[in-house]
Amino acid sequence: MIIAMPDLTPALPEIFVLIMACSILVVDLFLTGKNRFISYALTQLTLLGAAWITVTTSTADVTSTFGGLFVDDALSDVLKLMTYIAVSVMLIYSRNYTHVRNLFNGDFFVLVLFALLGMMVMISASHFLSLYLGLELLSLSLYSLVALQRDSAQATEAAMKYFVLGALASGLLLYGMSMIYGATGSLELAKVAEAVQQGAGGRTLLVFGLVFVVAGLAFKLGAVPFHMWVPDVYHGAPTAVTLFVGSAPKIAAFAFVLRLLVQGLPSLVHDWQGMLMILAVLSMAIGNLTAIAQTNIKRMLAYSTISHMGFLLLGFLSGSLNGYSSSMFYVLTYVLMTLGTFGMVMLLSRKGFEAENLDDFKGLNQRNPWYAFLMLLLMFSMAGVPPTVGFYAKLSVLQAALQAGFVWLVVFAVLMSVIGAFYYLRIVKLMYFDAPTDREAITPQPDMTTLLSLNGLAVLALGILPQPLMALCAYSIQHSLL
Repeated sequence: MIIAMPDLTPALPEIFVLIMACSILVVDLFLTGKNRFISYALTQLTLLGAAWITVTTSTADVTSTFGGLFVDDALSDVLKLMTYIAVSVMLIYSRNYTHVRNLFNGDFFVLVLFALLGMMVMISASHFLSLYLGLELLSLSLYSLVALQRDSAQATEAAMKYFVLGALASGLLLYGMSMIYGATGSLELAKVAEAVQQGAGGRTLLVFGLVFVVAGLAFKLGAVPFHMWVPDVYHGAPTAVTLFVGSAPKIAAFAFVLRLLVQGLPSLVHDWQGMLMILAVLSMAIGNLTAIAQTNIKRMLAYSTISHMGFLLLGFLSGSLNGYSSSMFYVLTYVLMTLGTFGMVMLLSRKGFEAENLDDFKGLNQRNPWYAFLMLLLMFSMAGVPPTVGFYAKLSVLQAALQAGFVWLVVFAVLMSVIGAFYYLRIVKLMYFDAPTDREAITPQPDMTTLLSLNGLAVLALGILPQPLMALCAYSIQHSLL
């Protein structure tokens, strides 16, 4: 029997990241003290090399390999490139933070790369098996990262909660996938979509399986009522890990929802549309209302994330290409804002001090007007205030929902957005109108200062000129779903 060798070209970025992660794991065994910077440099080179391979191997066509398990298209290329950028920025922001907390080691870098590999597999998956394998690789890496600060009882508790609830959600997702397989007789997304369209299997079994699938997806997004892990993990994990959990994996989660629901179950759009509507309404309401009561900025941003996931789902439930591209634009801008916000939190933190409370931002304008201005831009963008990019992100998903006929949902979302503006603008008030409680000099690394400045200004620049990123999202969606 002759076994045909699959085409490895579409998966070259994944192969490269895997080889480099294993190499860094071995190299780090022989490094001590200041030489740990070599592991950091190799990790950044891995991201640069993966980006170069992704760009050079990209084509306008949709390429499938490994017997339909893996796909390379415009959507996967764009999302992977954005993921590399997010991970690279996270590493730069967290370099000094992890160094003074004894987390700047090979364990951290290798786990980040394996989590990245899981995200890449999720983004390019076109089969239930590859979707689930990518998800589990990402999840297991994140559980370990949250618990990496071994002497912290808070981090260990957060990791345990995350692991237990994550295992439950993975079980629900796997059970739902098995039901859909039972109804359609296939695990490949294209064949599942074709079987559902032709009426294969019982509709009751399909919808029942869909309920479990949506529940699993909601957990990974952090949507209500599967949001219980988000505040505890954001608060308990080291801020560098919180930044990682809250940024790049959201891009992979977006791809996961798009591949599974839009590509795999498009004929059931009216069924999952109603489910996503409930998740969106609950997430926007509970996320925004609960965030108002928080005094810890990491918990506040956790509930903020929950509300943002509600807005993200508005684009999906519209059931149109415009809605999907709007959701993609939203998730990319959300990641940009999250990187900058947690970067500011780590900027104000130092050895023996965590800038976790809202009061730690008091009088920041008196301590450093430039950093206060950057934080103001980021908070305005989170709140959706023009001319920042957050305004256009919310406007695009609201327009998609309005075009789909959900007028009441758009009105509700606007009201929740107004409520949400309160706790973002509260930080601006603390920075500009309150006296500082901490007068310690802020002395970040030059690369962090430069990147944080670019991050904050990008939020403003993309708000003034959002068209290029919007066009890129629309292009990748249209060339991958049509």
